[in-house]
Amino acid sequence: MDPDRWTGVELRHLIALEAVARETSFGRAAASLGYTQSAISQQIATLERIVGEKLVERPGGPRKVSLTEAGEVLLRHAEAIVSRLSAAQADMDALGSGLAGTLHVGVYQSVGEHILPALMTRFVESWPRVEVSLEESARDTELLERIERGELDLTFADLPLPDGPFEHVEVFRDPYVLVLPADADEPDDPTLAVAAELDLIGFKHCRGLRQLESASPEPLRFVFRTDHNGTVQGMVAAGLGAAVVPRLTVDEEDERVQVHELDDVPPRMIAVAWHRDRHRSPAARAFVELAQEVCAELHVPA
Repeated sequence: MDPDRWTGVELRHLIALEAVARETSFGRAAASLGYTQSAISQQIATLERIVGEKLVERPGGPRKVSLTEAGEVLLRHAEAIVSRLSAAQADMDALGSGLAGTLHVGVYQSVGEHILPALMTRFVESWPRVEVSLEESARDTELLERIERGELDLTFADLPLPDGPFEHVEVFRDPYVLVLPADADEPDDPTLAVAAELDLIGFKHCRGLRQLESASPEPLRFVFRTDHNGTVQGMVAAGLGAAVVPRLTVDEEDERVQVHELDDVPPRMIAVAWHRDRHRSPAARAFVELAQEVCAELHVPA
């Protein structure tokens, strides 16, 4: 096949392919993009002609359409191309804003409670014309996906990061602790093996916890999972189980529980991440530097 024919591939062809794959229908794909169904059909037909492969299975009638193997391969490239274009648009917006504008930052609960207040106080003092828009999620992978799409400038995330176009700087090491009801017997030697003998309350979406599960000498037995720190601690306080969690997620002033650091478990490593191919504004660089300063001063009780 003549490789020059690939220069005829247009962004609208790839967006149409994404929509058809997502909606499994030419009609719904057209509606989602504001096109007519015939326009979507023509764009897919043109794309197939250019690449020289059948990309979409068209069963006819009310049955769902699906991508062929060639379509699935091309879709992966299409998603990356559309994502990069979104990142480029975000860069242009950032360049146009100068020292003002909005910095979009992703956070999760423990960072928002223990790191963000001091960080925001310092940042607002130094960059009063920059608005910080915070996006919260229980899953740092969701925040990293938004970095890749250009929807966020920075995000807090646990290390190691998943594969992707990311750069990062580590800002804090958060030790894992065993949380028990206040009236429970104190363990002589708190270890992951001791925790494995207990009924546990845990988080639904925590990559670090999954790593702990794989490192445990025995399977960890979870009787309840939630994504809210207070719910985990409340369930432990009620005597419904114990918890193995990063220390930043624990309210150390809560007299209903006792907290023991697990010396045999590596700490959770918290980082600030960004898209390696995107322009980082002066405000974004300053935010990262201030995060490092604040975290260096953060006291985690021993």
